[in-house]
Amino acid sequence: MKFMIVGKANEATEAGELPSQELVDAMGAYNESLAKAGVLLAAEGLYPSSHGAQIAYTKDGKATVLDGPFAEAKELIAGFWLIQVKSRDEAIAWALRVPVPGGHEGIGLDVWQVFDASDLPDDSMSPEAAEREALLRERLLRSAED
Repeated sequence: MKFMIVGKANEATEAGELPSQELVDAMGAYNESLAKAGVLLAAEGLYPSSHGAQIAYTKDGKATVLDGPFAEAKELIAGFWLIQVKSRDEAIAWALRVPVPGGHEGIGLDVWQVFDASDLPDDSMSPEAAEREALLRERLLRSAED
């Protein structure tokens, strides 16, 4: 099972403030523990929303690009970990180990299960679509190894 642990943005991350060396070291140690356990697939921090964009759609499907920054920092994310574990409980246990600096109140992390093509019933994809999906996954794995 894959899960994404999402770290919420705050005013400091939205202002582009870099974390303390102590937090950088703690995050490095946390990421290393995920890697040593063999569960880490990806871990990245994100730039503030001023470097991003959102795409809004009308009812008829017309897209509008909205440039950041965005007003509600608590609704934004500052980084993520993608992990592969055996259960939701294990994902939550890893999320509880994320080093979070003092002074943070409210929801700081989300833990979401990632929907994977292997989660679909066998008969939900045509053989052609299943083959395309398998080839895409294979290509992504090879690309990640390079």
